[in-house]
Amino acid sequence: MDTHSQNFKVRLGLFIVGGLAIFVIAIFFIGKQQNLFNPVFRITTNFYNVSGLQVGNSIRFSGINVGTVDNIKIINDSTVQVDMLIRKNVQQFIKADSEAGISSEGIIGDRVIMISQGSFDAPMAQNGQHIFSLEPIETDDIMESLLTSAVNAEVVTKQLAEILININSGEGALGRLIRDSTIAENINQTIENFKKSSEGLDETIEITKVNVFEFMEKLQLTVATTETATVALGEIMVKINSGEGTLGMLIQDTTMAGNFNQTLINLEQSTRGLDENMEALRHNIFFRRYFRKQAEKEEQERIDAGSENEVERVLINEEEE
Repeated sequence: MDTHSQNFKVRLGLFIVGGLAIFVIAIFFIGKQQNLFNPVFRITTNFYNVSGLQVGNSIRFSGINVGTVDNIKIINDSTVQVDMLIRKNVQQFIKADSEAGISSEGIIGDRVIMISQGSFDAPMAQNGQHIFSLEPIETDDIMESLLTSAVNAEVVTKQLAEILININSGEGALGRLIRDSTIAENINQTIENFKKSSEGLDETIEITKVNVFEFMEKLQLTVATTETATVALGEIMVKINSGEGTLGMLIQDTTMAGNFNQTLINLEQSTRGLDENMEALRHNIFFRRYFRKQAEKEEQERIDAGSENEVERVLINEEEE
């Protein structure tokens, strides 16, 4: 009896010790998860809808669990405040302009808060500071959007099926193009004609190119000839300006110009004297008769010419009438 009681006491003691050990380990594990044994700081944010977030859910920064949700309370009909406890050693990385958003662990996992990285030059978030939030995307909204997309895809698929049926039956321009061999042959003939036209156009371009090259060569020769003539003309003008040659002497030599002017004066005086001599001969008794006959002959020729012109004028008038 004593032996049995002693064994029972030992087993009971081991059970109690094991239970206490498990309890301590559980407390330590839960406390670690809830950051009960680590120094923490508190920040808050507001959401319109927390989308199933609960107290004790994890908080992540850059994909690492850095804290837990400490409290969730309703401020008014459109605002829910979430208090977060974050480890003190992460505070230096969380900025005042960081934003908090609600996400999920996997597709159907628990809700978690994701804190984004702020600006590099922004100040560090302080204990009790309020940060901005991003509203979560509800699963129901996603499903509704997928349902709308599915309905639209069904409509598009139905319309596309009808179009393909019409094309296969030869309806419409595209259907005739696919089913009617005559149209296909006409298109092939058009392509062949276009190909021939393109070849002719290429030949024309080549001929035009050759003609243009020949024209440019001739133009270049003309320019060279013009340049030579310009140089020669320039040399002639230089010589004229320097008084070389007959024309240069005529322009530059004032003595020669005076002589030429005097010659013209003498020639004018000689012509005037000749006219006076001819007038004297007209009144000379020996030549008077000769000049009279010459005058009568010129007068008769003038009369005859006038008569011919009058006859031609009368004939023209009669033809017009």
